[in-house]
Amino acid sequence: MQQILDEVRKLDSIELVTVLGGYKQEILNEIDFKNTNYIINENWEKGMSISMQEGLTFLLNKNPGLSQVLLVLCDQPFVDNFLLDKIIKEKSKSKKGIVCCTYGNTLGVPALFDRTYFAELLALESKEGAKKVIIQHQEDLSVIDFPEGSFDVDTLEDFERLSEME
Repeated sequence: MQQILDEVRKLDSIELVTVLGGYKQEILNEIDFKNTNYIINENWEKGMSISMQEGLTFLLNKNPGLSQVLLVLCDQPFVDNFLLDKIIKEKSKSKKGIVCCTYGNTLGVPALFDRTYFAELLALESKEGAKKVIIQHQEDLSVIDFPEGSFDVDTLEDFERLSEME
């Protein structure tokens, strides 16, 4: 998680919020949240969309005029500021409402959504992810190739495989 936070912090003019759920105390003890907003999602077990909605609501309360949101997960170790900057630039260049990544024959995060899609993101059911919104709006979608995105760290075995790669 620290690596992802550090990479996001390298972006210019971005309001960052991290949503914590399970293992929140362990994370708070280990991760440097200096100059970073974080919130606790007490309902994290209900699904990822709840955390995304908590974060988006936090950002909208802080900045009601928010025009876009970049969703990033902390379990994708190959996400870096260059990829995130590429997504932001593609959004501006393509004029599409959604820019997402493609990996492993799927579409997903990191993904950038403009305000047009906030209501749909906020209406997702608990087990649904932002991918549902992406799939429903392919006519307003630009895609960035990110083959490394298919690797995520969810288990100790995943972490050990990552350690072997380095």
